Amino acid sequence: MRGAVGLASLPDHDLPEIAFAGRSNVGKSSLINALTGRKTLARSSNTPGRTQELNFFDLGGRLVLVDMPGYGFASAPKDKVEKWTRLVRGFLKGRPNLRRAVLLIDARHGLKDNDRDVMKMLDKAAVVYQVVLTKADKLKAGELDEVVARTQAEIATHAAAYPILIATSSEKGAGIPELRAELTTLATPA
Repeated sequence: MRGAVGLASLPDHDLPEIAFAGRSNVGKSSLINALTGRKTLARSSNTPGRTQELNFFDLGGRLVLVDMPGYGFASAPKDKVEKWTRLVRGFLKGRPNLRRAVLLIDARHGLKDNDRDVMKMLDKAAVVYQVVLTKADKLKAGELDEVVARTQAEIATHAAAYPILIATSSEKGAGIPELRAELTTLATPA
């Protein structure tokens, strides 16, 4: 649909939006590609900080997915990272057709302080967000169960957190059908 480098250049439409937020290199673009079944819709990279603007993808006139720059570490100058962080926060706080933010957490690392900061900001802005664990295939089953339990307990303490936690693997396809079904409920009816 379009990329936006600032709040003034956001697309004007009335479709419901779902924004994908998370630390740099957590797998936002890869998850969007897995959800849509298109390998190259959102550009993914092993280099943190590759997504440098808000990228909007119109899914058949029913739903818009928004791939956001990551927060935290990125292979970019500090002033650019701060600019992306302001853009992400401004978008999440003030977008009227934003139906849900999907907050991606790398299952190997669990919630970090900068994730908690974003959760608090979303709680304060009353933006519903759903935590999704990524890279779940990189953990053994017992380890994944522990991360899920810890994360579920923590999100239960947040007012705006959607209660359903989904563990995914873009590489193996785990959790993708469940997340796709969940997000489809937010789309404009066909």
